Amino acid sequence: MTAVLALDQGTTGSSAVVLDETGTIRGSADREIRQFYPASAHVEHDPEEIFATTVAVGREALTRAGLDSSEVTAIGITNQRETTVVWERATGRPIHPAVVWQSRASAAICERLRSDGHEKLVRERTGLVIDAYFSGTKVRWILDQVAGAQKRAEAGELVCGTIDTWLIWKLTGGRTHVTDVSNASRTLVFDIHRGVWDDDLLGLLSIPRSMLATPVRSSGIVAEADAQHFGRALPIAGVAGDQQAALFGQTCFAAGEAKNTYGTGCFLLVNTADRAALASGGLLTTIAWDTGDGIRYALEGSAFITGAAVQWLRDGLGIIATAAETESLAAGLAGNDNVYLVPAFTGLGAPHWDMYARGLLIGIERGTTRAHVVRATLESIAYQTRDLLEAMRAAGQPIEVLRVDGGGTANGFLMQFQADVAGIPVEVAATQETTALGAAFLAGLATGVWKSPDDLRRRRAVAARYEPRMSADERESLYAGWQRAVDRSRGWAAAGI
Repeated sequence: MTAVLALDQGTTGSSAVVLDETGTIRGSADREIRQFYPASAHVEHDPEEIFATTVAVGREALTRAGLDSSEVTAIGITNQRETTVVWERATGRPIHPAVVWQSRASAAICERLRSDGHEKLVRERTGLVIDAYFSGTKVRWILDQVAGAQKRAEAGELVCGTIDTWLIWKLTGGRTHVTDVSNASRTLVFDIHRGVWDDDLLGLLSIPRSMLATPVRSSGIVAEADAQHFGRALPIAGVAGDQQAALFGQTCFAAGEAKNTYGTGCFLLVNTADRAALASGGLLTTIAWDTGDGIRYALEGSAFITGAAVQWLRDGLGIIATAAETESLAAGLAGNDNVYLVPAFTGLGAPHWDMYARGLLIGIERGTTRAHVVRATLESIAYQTRDLLEAMRAAGQPIEVLRVDGGGTANGFLMQFQADVAGIPVEVAATQETTALGAAFLAGLATGVWKSPDDLRRRRAVAARYEPRMSADERESLYAGWQRAVDRSRGWAAAGI
């Protein structure tokens, strides 16, 4: 048997799947990782914990699959994208905790770039907006926080990278310092049109080029993991940021095909083929992948806090014990009774891009119960996705059917409400782990496990399809309430700058 090991390092945990040549998952494993909140709107991870859990779940998935490494053809890696690590070149020791994509730590740096008039340059070359979401300002912030770090970086002693780069460095014992083009496109310092690090943008942030990884294809052998990790040396042959990997895993290979992933956040991507579509309305232009026949692009809309809000109900408020409880609690109400939650815990992403928005729960009355809070949380996920769909429509990319994946798709209430509030059918992928699936597909294509994208497309399966049932009047009335709530959350933290 031929198999591919996919390592999926996400925001709340690390997971792994073993996929055989038929596209069947033979084994899987996952572990949560700790979240650290050292200051208001700052979010950090332990890079060593990220690596340790990634290796652990990879080994566990192989064991559960009943396979040893001799039957594994390649490793595919997918990762939380903008999360940033800076470490010592000589020792591999991080000089600071990983700054997570959700973190607003570098907001002041972004304000400086905007006030200095660099928004147009950044937009034209990177397809992104100036926001603390992206990696480049996180690197600058880490170098500012650690005494002597800038001087060490200029001397070539420090390197940096997103989580794909960190994992590959660790898996190869420091021999390989690379990043795939999809992850590179999320840094704010990568020219997505020329496919190179941009000296002007690096100069704006005073980031030495020597710190940066070599950009490589998303599908192709780019490194070899040491034998100590999984039993024998294995080629790393597929690498992509989690949302691009999910787009690939959903076999959205043609222009206009789209997917939405319900994870920590929600991320809506539409394939635009070899055209870097001009982003508008708060959308981003991003690199989807490069499988060897040139760079492919996507339009993206990002909502930062969706599944993370459900985790907050469990861990922060303690009003649920498991995420699964939310479905029956929400469905037990006849409606939302005008209660809305705007989960802007770390600001708002697309289409608003407000670093200073903060969470808001509004419409509370004496009769409001935990069920209302739970329902408002689930509804907020669907409303944020509707925001992204509206932005896509305004940009000339209307979506007729929404392909969906991720943990949130297991919630029947959420999926039906999503179809209702969006007014379009929602198709749930048979395999929820489409990010891992995409990483496996990229690695398998590079090593001959699958022959072509058409071979992969034939393996796509739909587990459920939800049709809209809500009247247009009700849909628009509910959405208008959401928009009013969002307006009231905007700019809340700006006074604290």
